[in-house]
Amino acid sequence: MATVGKILITPRSFAKTDDTPKRLLMEAGYELICNPAGSILTREQMQELIEDADGVIIGVDPLDREIISAGRKLRAIAKYGVGTDNIDLAFARERGIPVSVTAGANSNAVADYAFALILACARQLTQINEMCHRKNWGKVVTGDVYGKTIGIIGLGAIGKGVARRARGFDMTVLAYDALWDEAYAEENGIVRAQLEEIYRESDFISLHIPLTPQTENLIDEEAFKMMKKGAVLVNTARGGLVDETALIQALHDGTLSAAGIDAFAQEPPDCEKLYSLPNLIMGSHCGASTRGAAEQMSRMAAENILRDLSR
Repeated sequence: MATVGKILITPRSFAKTDDTPKRLLMEAGYELICNPAGSILTREQMQELIEDADGVIIGVDPLDREIISAGRKLRAIAKYGVGTDNIDLAFARERGIPVSVTAGANSNAVADYAFALILACARQLTQINEMCHRKNWGKVVTGDVYGKTIGIIGLGAIGKGVARRARGFDMTVLAYDALWDEAYAEENGIVRAQLEEIYRESDFISLHIPLTPQTENLIDEEAFKMMKKGAVLVNTARGGLVDETALIQALHDGTLSAAGIDAFAQEPPDCEKLYSLPNLIMGSHCGASTRGAAEQMSRMAAENILRDLSR
């Protein structure tokens, strides 16, 4: 079959456990350009690879104005996930290039991961594991989760998933969202709160908002000063939401008892101090990386790119 165009695929987990989405694209006549680096692509690599692409299925790799401009034939962008802060949406719109997302495909996977971090931080699971591997069977007295208060910043699909899990632990659920869903909140026992109230009253704070100019460094030194002594912060959303210098200080001085961070401003982070914090659980932005979520995101991204390229 003659090819009708080329599609650049940057996410390494795309169709990794089920090649059906790749076959779907190839059966439609597209040649696939797959990530050759085995890592997040650099701007230079993106500019080179996108040059002949009609469409791109993009992960967290950069897709700014200059890179989009390098895609001379580019007609469609499909986000593998929902966060679009790595894409210049305004310029894509200016170029008439549609941008799709895989809404809802990974929400349960990320909610699971966020709650796993809450439990691991509160119960110091990583520290206990390290002790036991050193044959140290000492007892560690840890914090509680059941019946505590959680503040959820961002009550979209993932935030709602975390709220459901928290209710299973009989937690008081406070939440903030710019687009408040009153019916859902009332039905699920979620209390609407402003950010300052969440900072003051929550034992656990979980972030589920996009990175925008308005939310960059939302959790800064002033926010930490308002928090309960010994609170736990979890971020499975986007790097840049948390001021990492202020985070380090909060973990050092006991403002936070622990933090679970799956997204950093730079990945991997270049700040050596982060790596030496025993009460910081670090993740490699893999909250959505389950077989089920990857398969669903792959299928949706493939369907989205084919739909938009056919217009």
